[in-house]
Amino acid sequence: MIDSVMFWNEPNNKSHWDPEIDPDWSQFARMINLAGQAVAGVNPDMTRVLGGISPIDPNYITRLKEMGVLGNVDVLAVHGFPLDWNLWQINEWPAKVAEIEAVAPNHPVWVSEVGVGSFGAEEVQEFGVRRTAELLLDRVPRVYWYSLFDLPHSWEATTRHKEAEGSSYYRHFYMGLIREDGTPKPGLDAYAPHADRMGLMQWFHYEDPRLPLAVEWMKRLGVRRIRTGLSWADSFRPNALDWFDRQMEALQDFDVMATYCFTPEHLGHQPHHTSPPREPQQFADFCAAMVERYAPALPARATAGRA
Repeated sequence: MIDSVMFWNEPNNKSHWDPEIDPDWSQFARMINLAGQAVAGVNPDMTRVLGGISPIDPNYITRLKEMGVLGNVDVLAVHGFPLDWNLWQINEWPAKVAEIEAVAPNHPVWVSEVGVGSFGAEEVQEFGVRRTAELLLDRVPRVYWYSLFDLPHSWEATTRHKEAEGSSYYRHFYMGLIREDGTPKPGLDAYAPHADRMGLMQWFHYEDPRLPLAVEWMKRLGVRRIRTGLSWADSFRPNALDWFDRQMEALQDFDVMATYCFTPEHLGHQPHHTSPPREPQQFADFCAAMVERYAPALPARATAGRA
């Protein structure tokens, strides 16, 4: 069910990792090194992806490289939203990818989140889909569009600085190709010709009722790849494994990149999902358990047969 795993999400963004607790990312590096080794121990063929970075910062990658992280992941990933939040233009995408390639020439770079919202105008998103496809599909091995669905207005966007973001916060609710009421935006028509090459990134909240509709839309569009999350924090909810099983079963016809992230409140230095865990081995154990459950290593005879 899973063809790749991503360790964390936007670790250089304070919405997802607390820089006050771990200002030099040494705790993050230790956690990822343990997770990378644990997953390789369960399935040596599993592709391990470093959590997509936002902002795109080659100095951050260099720092992690110095702490051995690149030896425990196979792929680097970047996120970008130049028409919504980033301080660079959409046409700079190839140059942004090249910045990371320059400091890590032995690692492929995937764009695991790219999106354009319809907050200002739906025509902007439509243009953004087309231009992104032109700039990236022949530039990097994998691209994932964020996202299929708008975030419902009754939910909360995952951010630690809602007040500081001001009006930019509300852009989080307009990133989908399909509106909250289920009707498609013009951007969906722009995306459809690229669906077999441009994957989708869609977070599914715990027991998300949108899961069956998402599968229906992805099959209709001809989507091959999806990136989603298996939340470490959610794993402590009642019947969490039942939900994970339903999610993975529903997505079994796609190539899935599973993102492992979000610290359980009771395991962090601070009771927040962005906090580094007190015991990083516990995150590694979670990653290994999920790979063992959903993407175990092939039996030796099957592996030999593939050679």
